[in-house]
Amino acid sequence: MADSGAPPLSPTPPARSPLFRAEQFVWLTARVLEQRLFAHHFLNGAADPVETALDAYRNEDGGYGHALDPDLRGPVSQPLHAARALGVLDAIGRCGGQRVERMCRHLTSVSAADGALPTVGPGQRGYPVAPFVPVVDDPPSELPATGPVVGLLHRNEVWHAWLFRATDFCWRAVESLREPHPREVRAAVIFLDSVPDRPRAEAAADRLGRLVRRQRLAALDPDRLDASPVAPGYAPGGHYFPHDFARSPRSLARAWFTDDEMARSLDFLAGSQQEDGGWPVRRPRWAPAPVLEARPVVTIEALSTLRAHGRFVG
Repeated sequence: MADSGAPPLSPTPPARSPLFRAEQFVWLTARVLEQRLFAHHFLNGAADPVETALDAYRNEDGGYGHALDPDLRGPVSQPLHAARALGVLDAIGRCGGQRVERMCRHLTSVSAADGALPTVGPGQRGYPVAPFVPVVDDPPSELPATGPVVGLLHRNEVWHAWLFRATDFCWRAVESLREPHPREVRAAVIFLDSVPDRPRAEAAADRLGRLVRRQRLAALDPDRLDASPVAPGYAPGGHYFPHDFARSPRSLARAWFTDDEMARSLDFLAGSQQEDGGWPVRRPRWAPAPVLEARPVVTIEALSTLRAHGRFVG
């Protein structure tokens, strides 16, 4: 019999377990990339098929496009796609080598004057894009675009000339936050969790955590969501929770929350799995395809977060 290319057989998750239900959802709805990534994370699937699937989104300039981030449609390479690509490569232990070297050269070419990344470059104009992602001719550098890229490169001990100025930008941006948006906090955490200067990172994380609590950026009691405001640009119900910032117990953000607060947050996350097996997208819904493509992404993230914190998934 010919090789089907399917992931190696693994023990079947218990029927109706979160993992079993999510697996049915992924096979039913996900793109090939998320199918391969799910198999790698939870079904003993190999890394090579994930890398091959990711290649479909790579452009000749070394960047990534083609709706790798579902909110940006069209073929153009964009920093948000690069951040998503690095996250995939990090997840499979392939964040290095010539592929990442080419990506860093591309990031150098699309950086703003200060050496850091805008969220979206003007090349996106003319292609469909989420209405909450502005496309301007001369976009400024932003922490949500730069922080995750810099953090993931540091985490994998990648060294490239582009990183020096981009790292300096992230330090300035993180340490100047006064009324941060939750997206900025998440980007800052990814940066601080991996940047080499650990004492400085711990001090910055401590200050940021106090801001998060003082400004009620995390909903600490899922049963009283009216006590936590929804971030600007998010639909009703688009709250952030402790698990959104502390994706693993090793994150610096874990110290921001008590054990009880973290337990309630993880209980809420586990209980948010929907009847079809997937987790919901909390961003505003602006077109059918982006929501359909994003749900498997957030489903894999939810399962990974629960498992990282020691919760049973199947």
